[in-house]
Amino acid sequence: MKIGVLALQGDFAEHIAMLRRLGVQTAEVRLPEHLDDLDGLIIPGGESTTIGKLAVDFGLIEPLRAFGERHAIWGTCAGAIFLSKDVRREQPLLGLMDITVQRNAFGRQVDSFEIDLEVAALKAIDGKARPYHAVFIRAPIIETVGDGVDVLATLPDGRIVAAQQGKLLATSFHPELTNDTRFHAYFLSLIR
Repeated sequence: MKIGVLALQGDFAEHIAMLRRLGVQTAEVRLPEHLDDLDGLIIPGGESTTIGKLAVDFGLIEPLRAFGERHAIWGTCAGAIFLSKDVRREQPLLGLMDITVQRNAFGRQVDSFEIDLEVAALKAIDGKARPYHAVFIRAPIIETVGDGVDVLATLPDGRIVAAQQGKLLATSFHPELTNDTRFHAYFLSLIR
């Protein structure tokens, strides 16, 4: 199995390190031809408008859309925004996942936080029903989900922070900034 990480901007190196901990071959994706032999792709956190503009500049928008119609893609934080159909503002989006996302839903960088989440889907990874410690940094919220989109995790107030549509996965938080490999293993399970 070979997983690419979109390496235009953001914390792609942390995702690569996490995948390597799981024994997975990785590749940095910067050009359309870098998608050719991949089994899945992670779009990291960073700045969603910058990721979108660079994807346009490097001719990646249509190749990424075509890839996402056949393969698994996981967007974390800014990556979830880029994967979505709507953010209620003008910016380049892949429009692959039927979710509406609110950018910076919690405010500025100083409003970042960590919280333990109940994520039932992760029980299949290690057989344990333990909470997932999630790191939110200038995080978005998934405001609405369309038909065929499953909610995987919410905050205690009910706001959606993780969703799945087939082989597409979106998380508002940063699993690559923890020592917990379960979300990365869950993404790999979507490919297998």
